[in-house]
Amino acid sequence: MSRVQITNGRLIDPANGIDGEFDLYIEDGIISAVGTAPEGFSPDWVIDAADQIICPGLVDLRTHLREPGEEHKATIAGETRAAARSGITTLCCTPDTHPVIDTPAVVALIRRRAKQAGNARVLSVGALTQALGGKQLSEMAALQQAGCIGLSNADIPLANTLVERRALEYAATFGITTLLRPEDQDLKDGGCAHEGPVGTRLGLPPIPEAAETVAVARDLALATQTGSKIHFQTLSCGSAAQMIEQAQQQRIPVTCDIAAHQLHLTEMDIEGFDSNCHLSPPLRSLTDRNTLRDAVARGVIGAICSDHQPHEADAKAAPFPATATGLSALDTLLPLTLKLVHERVLSLTEAIARVTCGPADILGLPYGRLDPGRTADICIFDPEKNWILTEETMASNGTNTPFLGWEFTGRVTHTLFEGKIVYKRDNN
Repeated sequence: MSRVQITNGRLIDPANGIDGEFDLYIEDGIISAVGTAPEGFSPDWVIDAADQIICPGLVDLRTHLREPGEEHKATIAGETRAAARSGITTLCCTPDTHPVIDTPAVVALIRRRAKQAGNARVLSVGALTQALGGKQLSEMAALQQAGCIGLSNADIPLANTLVERRALEYAATFGITTLLRPEDQDLKDGGCAHEGPVGTRLGLPPIPEAAETVAVARDLALATQTGSKIHFQTLSCGSAAQMIEQAQQQRIPVTCDIAAHQLHLTEMDIEGFDSNCHLSPPLRSLTDRNTLRDAVARGVIGAICSDHQPHEADAKAAPFPATATGLSALDTLLPLTLKLVHERVLSLTEAIARVTCGPADILGLPYGRLDPGRTADICIFDPEKNWILTEETMASNGTNTPFLGWEFTGRVTHTLFEGKIVYKRDNN
């Protein structure tokens, strides 16, 4: 039996309304008590968290792990190690691996690799259609039984509305949450930048806001028709968030998340053709960013995710439109979320909620909270530590990020996964 006591820190657990100086007690990987030691508790070791924040381990709803199939970009072992360094203890893996997560065998493979690494929990999101082809539904019930926590078509939105209706009907029957990337591929028309003054001046093929809002409208109509629970991922348009808020007010079972970078960058950041800002969905206008920030603050957007997409260097070494989309984001999920606190967008408790219990509640996961009896997934960070993101400080295999050189405040010092210390920062 192993016993751990975390003491002297400020414990913030938004799910339970806790914010104060409380000790945390852990026995055999399970939280045994908060505040008062259980009778006879004698710790095997003590973590002194003086001047630090203790919170639940982060839950990331959208991570492209690359394995199996693209190990030249990243591996499960490497990226879960990066997650641990960033306080993330639960990762939801997108189904666009090679092979696609459309059979229980692939689900089992990913679970086994993650367990062998032992750095963080990896939960698979299964494919909504076979091979993400958008034509034939996957074995949805079998994927759910194999452990998939939801189904998605990753970055390949369904073009066929009838297929989507059938998928949502089937999902509703089995109580499966469907995760959707709202994007109309015809309206996108091969674009690579927001349809706005910056993209026009740079001569980049445009992606109109309607590519997202039309898809949101369609998906909301189908959710209403089928009664299926849907979750929109990585919003980029303020108008899309407003549409979802109206649907929530009408009690349609819909939730949404946003990638952390969308709350800090805008179309202006593609000036200079920085391929690390070639993203999908694209960076939108300042008005969009501010509207999305407001939606996060009011809880319309219940979760902030990383949308982590590590790439090898060559994938970003080409003219802007020809480069791969996506950024490496595990290292910056917590720092960018804390930056919203410093910019007075969110309180510290609200910020922690958006990366812990918020995402967990969307998928009905028993994580992101510190109730006694639950698994001890814990993040401890120094809220006053200033540091600069460089390629050397990044833990992910991918260093494709536009945030290199940014100064952040707040850094993880310890991460515990299932009660075990999987990351401890040295004093440098």
